[in-house]
Amino acid sequence: MNTRKMENPMYRKMRGVTLMELMIVVVVVGILAAVAYPNYREFAARAKRTEAKAALLQIATNQERFYLNANTYTADMTNLGFPVAANFLTDTGSYVISVNAADGAGFTATATYQNADAEAGKCATFTIQANGNRTSAPLADCWSRTR
Repeated sequence: MNTRKMENPMYRKMRGVTLMELMIVVVVVGILAAVAYPNYREFAARAKRTEAKAALLQIATNQERFYLNANTYTADMTNLGFPVAANFLTDTGSYVISVNAADGAGFTATATYQNADAEAGKCATFTIQANGNRTSAPLADCWSRTR
């Protein structure tokens, strides 16, 4: 056995990590998580809002198509291509979509947020009408809002 290799410090190998190195990694991961998590939550909220707006726009398009055939609007969402007659739940389960009023003169469709979290204080309801009016509450800019 060659003892010179074992005595020479150049041949020693580092075994494991020190506590200081581990703590630095934990701090760096914590900082990254503190920055990334709020951004993720905002992204998820925007995706839910987009899903509700898309469903309402689909209702408006299908209402116009139904009106061309029947000369009236409908409150029955199965006539508009949805699987239920009323209170359609979006894929994420965050908004309930319903057609509140529909007759020969117009319709009103609403998306209502279902969870009690910070998003409920921003864009709790979206509404679209036959004349193209779009409203939201409690904030008025939810239809055009990107953040």
